[in-house]
Amino acid sequence: MAELEAGSISMAAGGGGRLRNALSGVLCAFTLLLIGVLAFSIRLFSVIKYESVIHEFDPYFNYRVTQFLSKSGIYEFWNWFDDRTWYPLGRVIGGTVYPGLTLTAGTIWGLLNSLNIPLSVETVCVFTAPIFSANASWATYLLTKEAKGHGAGLMAATILAMVPSYISRSVAGSYDNEAVAIFALIFTFYLYVKTLNTGSLFYATLNALSYFYMVCSWGGYTFIINLIPMHVLLCIVTGHYSSRLYVAYAPLVFIILHVVALVYYIKGLLTPRLFKVAMTFVLTVGLALCFAVVAVLAALVASSPTKGWSGRSLSLLDPTYASKYIPIIASVSEHQPPTWPSYFMAINVLAFLVPAGIISCFLPLSDASSFLVLYLVTSVYFSGVMVRLMLVLAPAVCILSGIALSEAFNVLTRSMKFQRPISDDTLPTGGDSTPGSSSTATITTSTKNANIKKEKMGTISKERSSKKSRKETELVGSSPVRPEKEEKLCVLPSEASAMGILFLIMLCGLYVIHCVWAAAEAYSAPSIVLTSRSHNELHVYDDFRESYAWLRHNTEVDDKVASWWDYGYQTTAMANRTVIVDNNTWNNTHIATVGTAMSSPEKGAWEIFNSLDVKYVLVVFGGLSGYPSDDINKFLWMVRIGGGEFPHIKEQDYLRDGNYRVDAQGTPTMLNCLMYKLCYYRFAETDGKGFDRARKYEIGRKHFKLTHFEEVFTTQHWMVRIYKLKPQKNRVRGKLKLKLKSSSKTSLMRKGAGKKNPWQ
Repeated sequence: MAELEAGSISMAAGGGGRLRNALSGVLCAFTLLLIGVLAFSIRLFSVIKYESVIHEFDPYFNYRVTQFLSKSGIYEFWNWFDDRTWYPLGRVIGGTVYPGLTLTAGTIWGLLNSLNIPLSVETVCVFTAPIFSANASWATYLLTKEAKGHGAGLMAATILAMVPSYISRSVAGSYDNEAVAIFALIFTFYLYVKTLNTGSLFYATLNALSYFYMVCSWGGYTFIINLIPMHVLLCIVTGHYSSRLYVAYAPLVFIILHVVALVYYIKGLLTPRLFKVAMTFVLTVGLALCFAVVAVLAALVASSPTKGWSGRSLSLLDPTYASKYIPIIASVSEHQPPTWPSYFMAINVLAFLVPAGIISCFLPLSDASSFLVLYLVTSVYFSGVMVRLMLVLAPAVCILSGIALSEAFNVLTRSMKFQRPISDDTLPTGGDSTPGSSSTATITTSTKNANIKKEKMGTISKERSSKKSRKETELVGSSPVRPEKEEKLCVLPSEASAMGILFLIMLCGLYVIHCVWAAAEAYSAPSIVLTSRSHNELHVYDDFRESYAWLRHNTEVDDKVASWWDYGYQTTAMANRTVIVDNNTWNNTHIATVGTAMSSPEKGAWEIFNSLDVKYVLVVFGGLSGYPSDDINKFLWMVRIGGGEFPHIKEQDYLRDGNYRVDAQGTPTMLNCLMYKLCYYRFAETDGKGFDRARKYEIGRKHFKLTHFEEVFTTQHWMVRIYKLKPQKNRVRGKLKLKLKSSSKTSLMRKGAGKKNPWQ
């Protein structure tokens, strides 16, 4: 009877456990769904406040490529030679792009159209980033769960869904490679850690496929190439090698791991003495071969000016390298080192939670948690070198912060749960309980279960033998002793627990407020449409689209447009005109030629542009509107890049006492170059003074005329100005006309010289 009753109790407990697990699984899935909705919706402010439009500069090239893919197909895409960029060189698109983003958006567009959902390519491109932001949040949950459980995973996923650093590159309309690459990065890390925990070859194969997708999507795949081998080497050095580590990394083909696995295998076959002899022989031969290979590689690297490294890679190792030797890389704002306010803007209060997350990863330290710590350390370094790589730092910070918050809430809520008064009749009869221990008011779960079990077993017949009763009492009384000691180490006073929970809730509230503000105000405005506020009035500047529309409707299809490389992608995509340089920046000499033309006097610039068959020149000017990112503020980079290829362009000629100025203190070289003239032509007529609102002073040279260029269009707020090269034949006719006038005047003087003056 007692055995049956005990069995029914255990069955009921088992059924209750299964029900509880099922409910927790449903709740977890519903929470993940809400996190995905949050990640998607918080990135829609740009569409709600403005319109569904592509942002920034690079996304316009990706949009144009996706349009071509959707119209012409994959075969034509791989073999596409684009003659509308880098004239007269052109560009092979299929072999010079990361196709992951384009193929992903093109596949989504094709799938939707096959389901009779007629969305345009532009609409799919606009919403690709928010969709994959939800995917990245779910991937973060999976990665964190493998290290620290479901609670930490849900917390980390929620934090990543809102982190400003990731929002800055994934708002609706931000159709850049990072839109899908961050998801691929996190998912690849998840599959690697999953394989470490399970040793499954299935997950290892998925890891290799995910890594391939990451390589196809973004140049940041080199971060994975270096991080995973570093973690494998760390595990080997610290003695954590296992067959699971081999399975996790073997599909990615790293020879050192294969060698280590072979050594462990041979060690198990040979005796210690034979193994020592074999290792001595192998090491001798191996070191000799390694020294020979290293010598050959060293000779090859020494013959390279950059020692075999790319410019961006050298910039990561030496942050000052680009500013010294490669100005084209240093001129890009996202390649600059970040400032401390940039970190606070990007991760906010998470910076204070990360140290606690690191400590949690060491309690206990596993292969998964050590990988997360290594991920954080390396991403912190690289983000400190280049502000763009703060995007790689964001997932690591969110994961560690999620772990810290989860552990903190777990300790505090458990302390509140166990801070209950205990009556004397519920205290256990066994163990080492003392009167003083009741003041802690700590009751463990196992104690409660034991008391419940004692009450239920009270109905058992009293005819049991005293020996059996004594054994049951010992089992019931002694079982909670060890768990009770463990729980007491994590229990805090109720007042401190309540204050800690309130503090964490306030901290999370401040983080949410900051994230919503960043998404709605800081990162929602597209660069193609600018806004500003003055006296509580919103001013909209749509000059870029206005200028591109003018080029599209008022110029010939084959006309070539010259501008600084920043605006090349937009000009090709929106104006459908051929450009000389664009944002790909693959040919430094071509960019230096344009920079030299902008830095030269008007006549020299005309000759350079005419040799490139340029018909129109576009400049961006912020002197009237106060727009700070105009070509005048970028001009020194044009001088530096041009001077790097053409030595007659010297930066010192454009500086007065080391200062760059365009006012009355500006140098003659600066005030006579083409960039100055194209920006400030007729500018003094706007207010009579020529006050530059972006530089906050009056310009130096106010009244001048153009001899080789003519103004054809200026936008409403003077932000974009377009000039046309005067034809050479007109200038020759003008010279001939002057010569004819001078020659006729000379002949008349000669004829009059033979006549006498009648008044004499």
